[in-house]
Amino acid sequence: MHDIRAIRENPAAFDAALGRRGLSPMSSDVLAVDEARRARILAAETAQAAQNAASKQVGAAKAAGNNEEFERLRALVAEKKAEIAALTAEADAEDVKLRDMLLRIPNLPHPDVPEGRDEADNVELRRWGTPRVMDFSPKEHFEIKGVQPGMDFATAAKLSGSRFVVLRGAVIRVHRALAQFMLDTHITEHGLTETWTPVLVKEEAMYGTNQLPKFAEDSYQTTNGWWLVPTSEVTLTNTVAGDILEENQLPIRMTAHTQCFRSEAGSAGKDTTGMLRQHQFEKVEMVSITTPETALAEHERMTRCAENILEKLGLPYRTIVLCTGDMGFGAQKTHDLEVWLPGQNTYREISSVSVCGDFQARRMNARFRPAGGGKPEFVHTLNGSGLAVGRCLIAVLENGQQADGSVDLPAALHPYLGGKTRISADGAME
Repeated sequence: MHDIRAIRENPAAFDAALGRRGLSPMSSDVLAVDEARRARILAAETAQAAQNAASKQVGAAKAAGNNEEFERLRALVAEKKAEIAALTAEADAEDVKLRDMLLRIPNLPHPDVPEGRDEADNVELRRWGTPRVMDFSPKEHFEIKGVQPGMDFATAAKLSGSRFVVLRGAVIRVHRALAQFMLDTHITEHGLTETWTPVLVKEEAMYGTNQLPKFAEDSYQTTNGWWLVPTSEVTLTNTVAGDILEENQLPIRMTAHTQCFRSEAGSAGKDTTGMLRQHQFEKVEMVSITTPETALAEHERMTRCAENILEKLGLPYRTIVLCTGDMGFGAQKTHDLEVWLPGQNTYREISSVSVCGDFQARRMNARFRPAGGGKPEFVHTLNGSGLAVGRCLIAVLENGQQADGSVDLPAALHPYLGGKTRISADGAME
């Protein structure tokens, strides 16, 4: 959420930053509501002062036996009381309106984010690995002979509908191994603290990490008001909601492996085959809570954590920085990692690592007390996939496929598979 004081002080800069996202100016609308709210607050304070003064004079008029003045003052006190109540209610309504407006405005891009309209304007930073040259026509993950026995979309559709999958045998074993490998790497090599969190959260948690109010249709809500998390970014980030931390507690670095749930409301017709875009999936998430001064360095560090997972698995990838027109709602700056999928003959997103500044912290009222003293400041928050387990499974299967329909698995997974190294053409683990 945005700081209304910063908008008041420099509305032109606010509008210019939104313009970089391709959005129209919004400061005048926001400030009009803010001015109406402040005017009613001032009027209520003025009425309160008049009521207080009249209240003091009531007793004096009665003691002096001046009944006419006594009745006039009593009527004035009652009038001001009603006026204060009405003005306070109006101010509260304007405050709700202002907060809702601020909650629906996206974060402002960091100055070094490249200008652009859409994904065509994203900038590639680097590549790692060389896509394997195959002497046969590579298949997509769900077409590979050895994978098909363990990837059942028909049964999933019978159980739940489209964009679900039932995994069995060797395929689910690799899926589970990937999640364990990611967690172990983040914990032992990257210094993240493993955390287990609920997948059902209160509404305020979804507001805290900017899923609400703007993106309600993209998530699932239960009949009793809980929301299913679209990612454990929601729970990990909200662990500091309402807190005032000490600076020496920062950075806080967390990782969690959870189920995630997304309605994919805005992706109709995209990636409808296979398991690239599912309503239910698993992800190993990374979240960092930092000071403002260290946030950008932490962003680079988190990006390297995600890249390291792909490198250990031997999966070619590229790292890009998203342009202003392609960034997510809550991000100041985002790095996407795109893994090579030979079945599609292209790179596809497997991780998105974002620094959010104090945008989420303001929503959550999450602050820290500077070591040198002074008023508490808002923390800065970061989040990133480390990685999306299902998409990583897809990449492992497609990059390891052989001409006979078998799949060679990355050496990094062998210890997690009891020494097994491949999926045979008939779907067995060998």
